[in-house]
Amino acid sequence: KRVRLELARDHDYPSGSRDRGYDFIAPLDNDGHLIASEWRENRDKCRVRRFWAGVPDEIGRLVHRPGGAWVFDYDPMSKADDEPGFKFDRHLFVPGEYVSITEHDRIQRTFFIRAVVDLD
Repeated sequence: KRVRLELARDHDYPSGSRDRGYDFIAPLDNDGHLIASEWRENRDKCRVRRFWAGVPDEIGRLVHRPGGAWVFDYDPMSKADDEPGFKFDRHLFVPGEYVSITEHDRIQRTFFIRAVVDLD
C-alpha cells in the first residue's frame, strides 16, 4: 500500500499542513496493521519520501528494527538520521487516523493519515 501522512495541527501549524509529511510504501493487512513478515520479503520496495515545504525531499526506506520498532531510514550507514514511528507496530494505517513520528530534530510530531491506496 501507499500511505500518505500530512502534518496534523500543532502549535506551529494550527491548521496542520498538507505541504509537510510522508509518502511511504508498506505491507498492510486488511485492518491496516504493518506486516513484518511481508516487509522482510519486500524490504527493497518499502520506500519513504519525506516532503517539507521549503526543504528538498528526502528519500529513504521503511525499516523494521529488532524488537519491533519501525523507522524511516535515510542513510543505512548511520542511525542518526532515523525517524522512529511511535508504536507503528500497533497503529492502524487507515485514512482519518493519526500517528506520531520523532523527526530529525528529535521532536515528536503527529501526522494525519490522509490516504492509503493499493499499488496495483
